[in-house]
Amino acid sequence: MHAAAQAVDRPSPPQSARRRIGVLALQGDFREHLSALRSLGAEGVAIRREAELDGIDGLIIPGGESTTMGKIAAELGLLAPLRGAIDAGLPTYGTCAGMIMLADQIRDAVPGQQNIGGLDVIVRRNAFGSQLESFQEDLIVDGIEGSVPAVFIRAPVVEEFGADVTVLARLSDDRVVAVRQGNIIAMAFHPEISGDLRLHEAFLEVVNSISVEA
Repeated sequence: MHAAAQAVDRPSPPQSARRRIGVLALQGDFREHLSALRSLGAEGVAIRREAELDGIDGLIIPGGESTTMGKIAAELGLLAPLRGAIDAGLPTYGTCAGMIMLADQIRDAVPGQQNIGGLDVIVRRNAFGSQLESFQEDLIVDGIEGSVPAVFIRAPVVEEFGADVTVLARLSDDRVVAVRQGNIIAMAFHPEISGDLRLHEAFLEVVNSISVEA
């Protein structure tokens, strides 16, 4: 049911935007993220093995099924390398299930659920109920001009967060749905299926800023 992110007429991206971004491609919306990156002039790389983490400038953990994604990542021995890369400062962007994968603690997790961690938040999995309760809300996201169409499908919410975490967006009922901690950005919704590329663009700006600092 997911529609791919739509390319829009844009000027050629600056050379600085042509970064190599890994997208965890075990399950979920990785194709939509790869399409969004291509539309912005970045090189998207599907990540299924540890060796494929070499040489990437940033990492995206897509929306999908966090339990399935965690199980496959564990079976492939990817959890520790992913955590190591993130701890080392690799800019990382998680959407929906990606936010759950990055959270240090998960409420309503299934027994034995495995994730990457690294983001000092407690998220509640499936905070809005089943897929039938999916909805869209226009959000104000810090750093983005105008509102952003945010699609929520069995999405998590951030219920607690540490002192180093900045809130980027809240729902109209004040629940936290987008955060940043250093080089890690996480959103409870699916920018990869809305056709609005501004959030991917903002992540590439984070990647570029890190590259410049390095």
